[in-house]
Amino acid sequence: MSTPLRVLLVEDSESDAALIVRHLNTADYHVSWERVETASQMRAALEQPGWDIVIADYKLPGFDAPAALAILQQSGLDLPFTVVSGHIGEETAVALMKAGAHDYLMKNHLARLSPVVERELGEARMRRERRRGQEELRLSLEELARSNAELEQFAYAVSHDLQEPLRMVASYVQLLEARYKDQLDSNAREFIAYAVDGVARMKRMITDLLAYSRIGKNGKEMVAVDCEAALGQACADLRACITEADAQISHGPLPTVLGDADQFAHLFQNLIGNAIKFRSQAAPRVHVSAEQNGPEWVFSVRDNGIGLDTQFADRIFMVFQRLHAREDYAGTGIGLAIAKKIVEHRGGRIWVESEPGKGATFHFSVPASPPEARA
Repeated sequence: MSTPLRVLLVEDSESDAALIVRHLNTADYHVSWERVETASQMRAALEQPGWDIVIADYKLPGFDAPAALAILQQSGLDLPFTVVSGHIGEETAVALMKAGAHDYLMKNHLARLSPVVERELGEARMRRERRRGQEELRLSLEELARSNAELEQFAYAVSHDLQEPLRMVASYVQLLEARYKDQLDSNAREFIAYAVDGVARMKRMITDLLAYSRIGKNGKEMVAVDCEAALGQACADLRACITEADAQISHGPLPTVLGDADQFAHLFQNLIGNAIKFRSQAAPRVHVSAEQNGPEWVFSVRDNGIGLDTQFADRIFMVFQRLHAREDYAGTGIGLAIAKKIVEHRGGRIWVESEPGKGATFHFSVPASPPEARA
């Protein structure tokens, strides 16, 4: 069965045009065609839909193949453009190909025309499929970004709006205990304590959720961040926790990178706090280091804690995901999710290496930027 082929011929010779069509028809194409020989005729023809290929003579009276190619490119149509000429030099042909023509051949070699057309049609299909795929990917990414923005806005709004009713619940429960404690038995006081504790946990979760939703939303300009100073701030914020656990925090040379100093301090605080929380019987020992790996810095936060099974390595970075009961280890289960979002906002990634009972090393990468790490 013949393949339909709609050809726009830029040709001043009717006999040469008929010869080209005859060659294509004998190669299992069913050709419909139109011949043009001026720029205005070509522009008018390109306004019609359904063309598969343009085949052009190089030189016509008052018109030529380079001008025809320019008109095709201006139209925005992605059609194969082949030059078929009786006389064209190698240098001229190369210039045409650089300008955007897809192939050329001599009129005395028309036996090559069918393979050329088949190849060019196949390449045009691949270009269309690639563009379609790129457009679908672009639309998907736009939809994903829109969905993420809406989700983060929703999380912020819900978290913010929940603060006031929670404060009211906590206040009235505490007022109930203060006014009627002499009239309450031990069970009632225990129930009130549960209620107060639940409100406090909910408040911590909302606070963490607000922090999570705000990452990347403050519009701060990227500045040079001294990572040793950011680590020092994190340790200062964790001073009570470090003292209580008799933890030792050490570090090697750390670089200066572009980013947000508060977020880097928050990142270190979450990772070190996590190491202290999940400590073993031994006093916590946490070491922070960094190594440049090509275009990025890779930071490592190593501890001697209880470790974890790496089958849960992805789960621990999800919001409100916990590997242990709340009674065993306090917290909201969002700290590592915040760390992950901070790192990914900087264009990096975060992962963990660990074995149960052998501590854990959290790694994260950020783009490298001068100056280099201090000795």
